[in-house]
Amino acid sequence: MFHASYEPLLRAKPEAGHPATFMKATFSKAERLSSKKIIDSLFDKGSEQTKGVFLYPFRVSYHVAPSSETPVLPQILISVSKRYFKKAVDRNLIKRRIREAYRLHKALLFQKKEPNPPAYIAFVYIAKEIEEYAKIEKTMKNLLKKL
Repeated sequence: MFHASYEPLLRAKPEAGHPATFMKATFSKAERLSSKKIIDSLFDKGSEQTKGVFLYPFRVSYHVAPSSETPVLPQILISVSKRYFKKAVDRNLIKRRIREAYRLHKALLFQKKEPNPPAYIAFVYIAKEIEEYAKIEKTMKNLLKKL
């Protein structure tokens, strides 16, 4: 279920000194955020490290790590509310759509001039209905440009 304008390889021109010359459009296990400590810090309201962005249908929290600690690719977490989507099938559909949109457009994180991209990102889906993939993809592109 790819968007019509999907190119097989999305590549960002790396800045001088950037470790990756090419960015694969994959989503590996290393890119999944699973550390309970980091997840708690992402959702901690008073934390100075945590920054946030809101763009419907997402609320995004992220940490920008110091340049010495920045991993090659940020680790991400995707959350969909059980309150609005009772069936796991619906939650999983939304998570698959978000993950696919992120996978295809994560190169946008490295196209900015800023030296430190986010190290950890939490995408919280806040819509009360299932959005079309095209809407999720468009919003994901805008979010990744903002981060």
